[in-house]
Amino acid sequence: MRVSYPDDPYANDQAMYDARLHLLDRQVIDVHGVPVTAIDDIELTDVGVEESLPAGTPAPVVTAIVSGASLGTRIFGGRPPIDRLHVIDWGDVFEVGVVVRLAVGGETLSATWAERWVRDRVIGRIPGGRHAPE
Repeated sequence: MRVSYPDDPYANDQAMYDARLHLLDRQVIDVHGVPVTAIDDIELTDVGVEESLPAGTPAPVVTAIVSGASLGTRIFGGRPPIDRLHVIDWGDVFEVGVVVRLAVGGETLSATWAERWVRDRVIGRIPGGRHAPE
């Protein structure tokens, strides 16, 4: 599937990107350079249920990137429950390259809630766990 990015500086030149090549399974890095998650799926603008788009139809636009616990569904099939998926708005994406860089900090995203929970509830209770090593 090929999609175009909203607010793409090359949109007037009809630049198109391959979603499987440029987005899926890419590492997501926050504004501080800290890894946040990997991209498991993308959300697109509604284009209908057709297998292929008729000629002259604009390409779908990426609206969000999705991550979450999808390994089990890749192995066993099916779809993960919607409450297990973490959606990051496409407006938060700063750059798409070898990694996908965000313009926001990872601590503001729901994708990092498990790490924050373990940090606060488990690691923080270990003596010396609340500060960086010296």
